[in-house]
Amino acid sequence: MDVTHAIDTATDALRSCHVLLITAGAGMGVDSGLPDFRGDQGFWKAYPPIAKLGISFVDMANPYWFEKDPALAWAFYGHRLNLYRKTVPHKGFGLLLKICEQLEIDYFVFTSNVDGQFQKAGFNADKVVECHGSINHFQCKRPCSRQIWSAEDIRVDVDEMLFIARDPLPRCPYCGSLARPNILMFGDWNWVADRTDVQQQQLNSWLADIIDDKKQLVIIELGAGEAVATVRYTSENISGRLQARLIRINPRDYDVPEGQIGLAMGAADGIEQIVKNL
Repeated sequence: MDVTHAIDTATDALRSCHVLLITAGAGMGVDSGLPDFRGDQGFWKAYPPIAKLGISFVDMANPYWFEKDPALAWAFYGHRLNLYRKTVPHKGFGLLLKICEQLEIDYFVFTSNVDGQFQKAGFNADKVVECHGSINHFQCKRPCSRQIWSAEDIRVDVDEMLFIARDPLPRCPYCGSLARPNILMFGDWNWVADRTDVQQQQLNSWLADIIDDKKQLVIIELGAGEAVATVRYTSENISGRLQARLIRINPRDYDVPEGQIGLAMGAADGIEQIVKNL
């Protein structure tokens, strides 16, 4: 399917749908200027001090570091927290909301991103599932309880030359132990998933209503690669169960199941082309 035909088919599907599920992976943030951690080279380009240590992204995104070297662990996550707070969501976020408003359709978001960019762009927080958690929320490292709290008023001071977080490091307000982001890491047995579980239950209820009311669903998937395929699997699973049209926007991994729509574009450009064609 050539690009023009794919865009025409995508817009036809949107015009005839009643509800929209937006699924998004790490590639969604690239157009906002966020680092692409695709492979170790991309990760090391974003974090040269970690490249010197020879630590891969998979190795670094591990709760082990909060035990072995808390200042390094919080340098990595503190820098990301500070970066995401400064980042302005790219135009594609607003255009997705425009699609929903223009077509007068309801939406839900399922994302593996932990950066909170959808909420910052104006999406209803009650309509977002963050399947890997959120860097904007913390939990106890141990954990001493299942408490999760907002990091809104917490600042992490990072020495970017030495790549260490300066004291005081974030602490659990319930027991005084070291805190950590409420993010699912690799090899992570201590992630408190309760917040994400509630979000997932809200999505499940929304999908159940779609089935009961026989509403036509379209899924727009953005920047979801094959390396960590949680988002792609979710898109294809829901598409199959609800007989929904899937529009996959990805500059590299744009292959789709038979009968679905693949656009070899970046997230912002792909959404913009669809909106222009509506």
